[in-house]
Amino acid sequence: MSSPPPLIPCVYYHIFNRGNNREVVFREERNYFYFLTLYAKYIGPVADTLAYCLMSNHFHFLLRLLTEEEQKQWAITNEALEDTDPELNDWQPKSPSRQFSHFFNAYAKAFNKMYGRTGSLFEHPFGRIPVTSDSYLRNLVVYIHQNPRKHAFADDFRTWPFSSYRAILSDQPTKVNRAHVLGWFDHSRERFAASHDVMHASTPILPAMWDKFRDL
Repeated sequence: MSSPPPLIPCVYYHIFNRGNNREVVFREERNYFYFLTLYAKYIGPVADTLAYCLMSNHFHFLLRLLTEEEQKQWAITNEALEDTDPELNDWQPKSPSRQFSHFFNAYAKAFNKMYGRTGSLFEHPFGRIPVTSDSYLRNLVVYIHQNPRKHAFADDFRTWPFSSYRAILSDQPTKVNRAHVLGWFDHSRERFAASHDVMHASTPILPAMWDKFRDL
């Protein structure tokens, strides 16, 4: 398989991975919540999240990597709330690749300790595909949200609790950039929901270079 492309600021990416040897990586409900907590800690400072879905043995995210200036603004906004230096005089930009490594390692370490296992939890490297058109972004949002039905985790993907589908439709606070996503659907929740009814997860999303992930 070809080497994965570098992670570049201001680019949208489809990020995905699965358990090593297709092993389950979320055994209990609390595992999903802890994974998302770590995601917010490590990836929140370097990326804007547009969509996600977690299933027992794999996951998908759609995100946009922040520029250095956006990273700094995120740090000022979030860390200032914790009474740290609001100017962040010693601030340094974070490497997205390193943040993903810290994220996956932190979760794997906690998971292994909890269940008495050893070794790698996730496949390496994780999948990352640049997304360069609005039509692809729209299709990818639908694809990600419909995954629980595609893989028979749920009869109705709308009821799956570990995706961003309901967060985008609601008015409740969310770390997903709801307004940005709805902009691809004419700023309409109705259009967003209707698109999920007419598009199907069988639409090809993963290119041939990611053969080992073809069944995701």
